[in-house]
This record gives sequence, C-alpha cells and structure tokens, in this order.
Amino acid sequence: MTSDQGHDGAQYLAGSPVRVAILRALRQEPRRPADVTAAVDATRTTVQRILAGFRERDWVVKRGAAYCVTSTGQRVHDAYESLLDEVERADRYGKFAADLERVGADLPPEAITSGELTVAADRNPLAAVDRLTELLREGCGAEMRAVSPVVIQQFNEAAAEALDGGANIELVIDRDVAETSIEEFGPATDRALDDENATVYVSSEPITYGLFRYDGVACVTAYDRRNNPRCVLESTDSLLLEWVDDRFESFVADATPLSAVVKDA
Repeated sequence: MTSDQGHDGAQYLAGSPVRVAILRALRQEPRRPADVTAAVDATRTTVQRILAGFRERDWVVKRGAAYCVTSTGQRVHDAYESLLDEVERADRYGKFAADLERVGADLPPEAITSGELTVAADRNPLAAVDRLTELLREGCGAEMRAVSPVVIQQFNEAAAEALDGGANIELVIDRDVAETSIEEFGPATDRALDDENATVYVSSEPITYGLFRYDGVACVTAYDRRNNPRCVLESTDSLLLEWVDDRFESFVADATPLSAVVKDA
C-alpha cells in the first residue's frame, strides 16, 4: 500500500463517526446489517453503504448473513483507536509538556503521561496552587524535597504545618525568591533558618519549573510565562521518581545555603 492509499484509507475512516462506530462494533463481534444498524443508531442505507466501503478496502468480509472484521480491519481499528488515545493525551498533557519544553526541563517524554495531572483552568485558576498545598500538608512526618520558582504565603503556611507535624524539608529556590522571602516573608525566612528540620538552598540561576518529592510520590510543576503554577503532574512511576531525584541533586550541587545568602545580604 502506498502512502497515498494509506492516507486515503485513514481519511475515509476518520471522515465519519458512523464509520468508526461500525468498525468498532464489528471489531467486537460479527453482526448482521440489522444488528449493526441498531448498534450504531444509523439508517440501514447508511450502514449498507459503509459496509460496502469496508469490503472494498478488505476491512470486512461477509460470512453468511453476518459481516466480520478481517485481520486487516482489526489492525486498522486498533491503530485508529491508538491514534485517538494519543490525541486525547495530547489534549490533556500538551500544555504541560509545552511549558516544560519552553524552559528546557528535559522531562522524559514517556514520563509525561505517567501520572495524574492537575490543571489550572478559567473555572479554577488556583487548582495547581491548591494541589501543591495539599501535597505539602499530606507530607507531614515525611522527608520532603522541593524546588520552587515562586514564594507565596499559602506555600509557607503549608510548609510550616508540615514542619510542625515532624516533616524534614529540603528546598531549593533562586535568588529572586530568596530576596522576596527576606523582604516580604520574614517569619517564614526565620523559620527556614532556625528550624533544624528545614534546609534551604539558593540557586544562582533562575528556576523555571517546580519539583516536589516525598515518600513514593514525585511531582513536576509547569509554570506559565508570568510564573503562575499551571499544571502539576504527580506520579509514583519509577522513571519520574528517578528523574526528579536526579534533577534535585543537580540543583543542590549548584546552590548556596540560604544562611550564607542572608549573611551576605
């Protein structure tokens, strides 16, 4: 089959939801035309016309009174369903992936769809912030590691609660966040400096995405161009866990303790 023939076949199938529904129904089991008509809620004339088109392409054959999907028809159906799944994933994860690629995060493509995604939307613009806050609070008593390009009171309060609950927190921020913390969030900065269970590092380079890790959970946060959290991916997949751990160690290796930054300020 030439590429043009493949394109024509794909265009033919995708050009009508009824064609897809009929092929899907026949993929499940052989059916008579009347049964196909009832299964896809189409007219008998439409069903007969589509079945004829499928027979021309060798996607189905007629055995007695029933139509059966051929091995070719099965492959076409399965490939089309896989394509639909990929398109749905792109719709769901596309913005998250694009924001990370824009800042060069180099997240493995196969890790992008490895977990649950929380997305800030018009109807709930704080969804990502709220989910990160919940994760901080859920980490009470745990060993937590985080990298953040922003500082907000909501995160500070949740981190304080986690520390009060026995958590151990390691955090990497950049110099802009450190300066904002010193100027606007004095008590939280003092807590970070004085609490033996809190260790804060300051990166010399701007941080453009977020990481969070505790127990067997890893999270990656994508931010928009205004540095607002937009999407949070959380997963227990080993690939994402290893990537987050590796990235965190990389950030720490190039960072300075907050105490030294404050001393020099």
